Amino acid sequence: MTLSGDLLIGGANVRGSAATFAAVNPANGSPMQPSFAGATREQIDQAASLAWDAFPVYKETSLEDRARFLEAIAEGILALGDELVLRAIEETGLPRGRIEGERARTVGQLRLFAKEVRDGAFQELRFDPADADRKPVAKPDLRLRNIALGPVAVFGASNFPLAFSVAGGDTASALAAGCPVIVKAHSAHPGTSALVGKAVVGAVAISGLPRGTFALLFDVGFEVGQTLVADHRIRAVGFTGSRRGGTALMKIASERKQPIPVYAEMSSINPVILYPNALLGRGAEIGKSFAASLTLGAGQFCTNPGLIIAIEGAGLDAFIESAAATLAEAPAQNMLTGGICEAYRKGVARLLAASSVSLISSGKNGTAHQASAALFQTTAAAFLANPELQEEVFGAAGLIVRCHDDSELRRVVESLEGQLTIALHVDAEDVAAASQMIPQLELLAGRLLVNGFGTGVEVSPAMVHGGPYPATSDGRSTSVGTLAIYRFLRPVSYQDFPVGLLPTPLKDVQAAARVQK
Repeated sequence: MTLSGDLLIGGANVRGSAATFAAVNPANGSPMQPSFAGATREQIDQAASLAWDAFPVYKETSLEDRARFLEAIAEGILALGDELVLRAIEETGLPRGRIEGERARTVGQLRLFAKEVRDGAFQELRFDPADADRKPVAKPDLRLRNIALGPVAVFGASNFPLAFSVAGGDTASALAAGCPVIVKAHSAHPGTSALVGKAVVGAVAISGLPRGTFALLFDVGFEVGQTLVADHRIRAVGFTGSRRGGTALMKIASERKQPIPVYAEMSSINPVILYPNALLGRGAEIGKSFAASLTLGAGQFCTNPGLIIAIEGAGLDAFIESAAATLAEAPAQNMLTGGICEAYRKGVARLLAASSVSLISSGKNGTAHQASAALFQTTAAAFLANPELQEEVFGAAGLIVRCHDDSELRRVVESLEGQLTIALHVDAEDVAAASQMIPQLELLAGRLLVNGFGTGVEVSPAMVHGGPYPATSDGRSTSVGTLAIYRFLRPVSYQDFPVGLLPTPLKDVQAAARVQK
């Protein structure tokens, strides 16, 4: 498929009229062809207008047609074959195995949501029959269903060019809910985005859906995203990125005449709490596993384990020795963009300059386009006194907080901001102590795990990829798993409607009654 660098609006290629830009190969800093042109306000308006026109039709498509549409997107992505894989490798510097795995995850998400749509339970159909004889007031006939919110603006993520991008989890769940989607592609991988966008447009056409069901816009700056969020026809936002970016969009959304929800996944340092008996029995083993998790993908995961909390002792010393030795052999790695690499280096430099922090180990040096892993340590007292030590360093940098005793460890945990994940490493003898901590941890994170690290996020009906602010803007939601569909729905109750006026799903009283039971 020839890449044109065009926007995708109304099912057609449209040349952007704003500033042009090109993807940059992160391995060598060289620009790639073709150039991509950003969307103007007029082109954003066109996409939003088409999405709004498509909404009343698309939201009432049959569940089977909507499920087949999601499956058609999955098939279209697979049909791109190596063209997609090679372009994604070139634009991100990620290895083939990572890209192929992410493609499989993207396709799997779409198929999972197709299954969820066919099941229909997300509609939450409820029927409460009338009772004319009820005293002192007759009881009305009430029926309820969830409906789609409206067109959704989705922002592609820098660190997942497929699974959190054009046809990733936000797009899949919004389309599953019945919402048209306008994607603002990430400027780091526009070619990858364009290829996937073409697959979605093809699925729209094959499925006979309104041409405004999907659009793909480019921009080298912030204007497209800001304009989309402010547009009165956009009714929700899906975002994965920095805290600064997420809070900026939240501000725009809250200042609209009709504020809208922004589901932003932002920052998390994903604490790991190491309990004494686990450390004594297998501190070295845990240290090696931690180092592998910290450096996976150059640490460019939102669930990267950036903070270790443990009580001082021989077990912690064994953990540190093992982790330090493993990290010292870790090769420098390409980061996704020059900007991300520079931000990581500044974060490491900030920790190096902190008087209360010391460097334990660092990885091997690399080229100007690569970053080396780094592991630091500090005391619990210093961590509690310096809130800036909680700031995320996006990349393979970790900080160990050494605590004198369990009381100090608990104070450190109580000081934490909201997180995506918190991991516990325990042996049988630690369970009693750890169980006392669980109620506190439930208030801090969306996912708790034992004897592992959060870097693997299973796409599952039981997964929560979210957490209290600032991990996300709304800790009641998830961006991974089938519960993600509920972000883009709202309930509507229909009172005393004649059958002819009822939406199709609520006309079958017996079926609705069975759901209610």
